[in-house]
Amino acid sequence: MTEQQTPPPAASSLADFLARLDRRESRIGVIGLGYVGIPLALRFQEVGLTVLGFDIDGERVSTLNAGESPIEHIPAERIAAMMRNGFQATTDFSRIPEVDAVIICVPTPLSRHREPDLSFIVETMKTIAPYLRAGQMLSLESTTWPGTTEEVLRPFVDARGFVVGENFFIVYSPEREDPGNRNFTTRAIPKVVGGVSPACLQVGERLYGAAVDRIVPVSSTRAAELTKLLENIHRAVNIGLVNEMKIIADRMGIDVFEVIDAAATKPFGFTPYYPGPGLGGHCIPIDPFYLTWKAREYGLSTHFIELAGEVNREMPQWVVTKITDALNDREMSLKGRRILALGIAYKRDVDDTRESPSVLVMEILRERGAIVDYSDPHAPVFPKMREHRLDLSSVELTPENLASYDAVVLLTDHSSFDYDTILEHSRLIIDTRGRYRGGEPNVVKA
Repeated sequence: MTEQQTPPPAASSLADFLARLDRRESRIGVIGLGYVGIPLALRFQEVGLTVLGFDIDGERVSTLNAGESPIEHIPAERIAAMMRNGFQATTDFSRIPEVDAVIICVPTPLSRHREPDLSFIVETMKTIAPYLRAGQMLSLESTTWPGTTEEVLRPFVDARGFVVGENFFIVYSPEREDPGNRNFTTRAIPKVVGGVSPACLQVGERLYGAAVDRIVPVSSTRAAELTKLLENIHRAVNIGLVNEMKIIADRMGIDVFEVIDAAATKPFGFTPYYPGPGLGGHCIPIDPFYLTWKAREYGLSTHFIELAGEVNREMPQWVVTKITDALNDREMSLKGRRILALGIAYKRDVDDTRESPSVLVMEILRERGAIVDYSDPHAPVFPKMREHRLDLSSVELTPENLASYDAVVLLTDHSSFDYDTILEHSRLIIDTRGRYRGGEPNVVKA
């Protein structure tokens, strides 16, 4: 359907919504065409539902409408196929009445004071509220504190005069995307769904059940919101633990990666987590603070969660200290030294640099007088970031280039790096990922 065509008749009740969905006549609106929104749109399109994508980024919208992919691990062929099947991307939010379901997948970062920043959600609701109509479902997928769906989203719906659970439906269903992980697709990852009412839950289950193999219903949107936080806090706390263990093991002269691998042979009661230069990505470094902030409203202190966050935040500084010490041991100061950072993505084999600890390490090094470059095949040009501005391009890992740096710091262990060449031609390697395990003389573990 083009923008000039008349949209199909809209759903106006629970029975009508479900019937249209069963007939594959429903149209899905996805707001936020990023690492969460695009895979979701692709999956709904695959099961025969037409998707209209919304984003405030005109450049991204143009890229998608040209059949190209703005995300490295999503092939352009899949975007082009989605376009042929009726997908459109737009910056025109007045088209919200055309869709039966509105799914919000916008960022929820932290403010400079490390407090929840719901501005993207609030601005989205302000923009779409005038266009909401009876019979629609509104779903929030962005990670946030328990109560957001009812306390922030619902008032916009109530102000329009709709009766939630009768002629309008609200659910919360947290995203569980893992960019670059080929073992778990959108279809295969179980989908948690919580509704404002039983009818809302029924609508949410039926909609997501059309695209996802397993639906996990919970009793409320608040339970679904807390589920997402627990998942990410569990990971953040365990990474904080192994990062602290790394510091202890380093002081004792023990290889923490050897210890973790040995412990992982226990067939019960132990799950291996691996240390690194800090936490990165759009969830793990941020989400725990959504709960600590909300807990204060109840007079609670989240000591355990905050301690893990403190350990993880200190890791980039600890890595810089290890670099400085390694240079000092070779009678070199950090100031004026040429340092090459390997990998600026937050994890292996993706182009996602959000909250990447690699960038923090680079900035600390530059503040201390080092000359810093980077190499990352997934980020040929340093990306635009909210809080970081570096005018750099990726350096090719030739033997000559490697030999020209005083130190090479392995921050993200991409599979495409030639680790033998790096080892052979680098004067000094600071390894934060445990890639080199053979006691190589030019490698310092960090």
